[in-house]
Amino acid sequence: MKRTFASLTPQEGLHVAIFIEERNAEIYRNFAEMFAQFGDPDSFDISLAFREMSSEESRHSGRLQQRYSERYGNRPCSMTEDNISDLIEVPNLHSTDIFSPRDRDHTLPRDKAFVVALAAESSALDFYRGLAETATDPELRAFYQEFVEMESQHVSWLAPRVARVQQRQAG
Repeated sequence: MKRTFASLTPQEGLHVAIFIEERNAEIYRNFAEMFAQFGDPDSFDISLAFREMSSEESRHSGRLQQRYSERYGNRPCSMTEDNISDLIEVPNLHSTDIFSPRDRDHTLPRDKAFVVALAAESSALDFYRGLAETATDPELRAFYQEFVEMESQHVSWLAPRVARVQQRQAG
């Protein structure tokens, strides 16, 4: 039976958060590699941005794993994001999306990556905000609040890039 974020125990919330951060780090690493293949300066800048995001997600995962170990030791947890009914956005961009020509809304293929990343980071922000709001343990609430602040920074970094994409489409 699928559950909501709000129904997760602190152990389950930490466990799911680790999976999310690890998954997103790998996806952003793949985005970086795809953009590096273009070879032009703009693509290298985009590749670097996604490499930085991947590193940041890996650091988040490490902090979460450390916290999990401190609180729960080696105690197993079988909860995964597949067991959660609330949507946790997956940054999903196929190479065909990047290498194809502009689509009908005139979005440049490379701009799609920032749109996808913003949706994923916004979803992660909502996830951590939900955990922070429902955590009854003050230490855990403060820990999740740190992640709310970090994900807010990601959203703040990506939002202007997506806004520029949208302005180009409107103009």
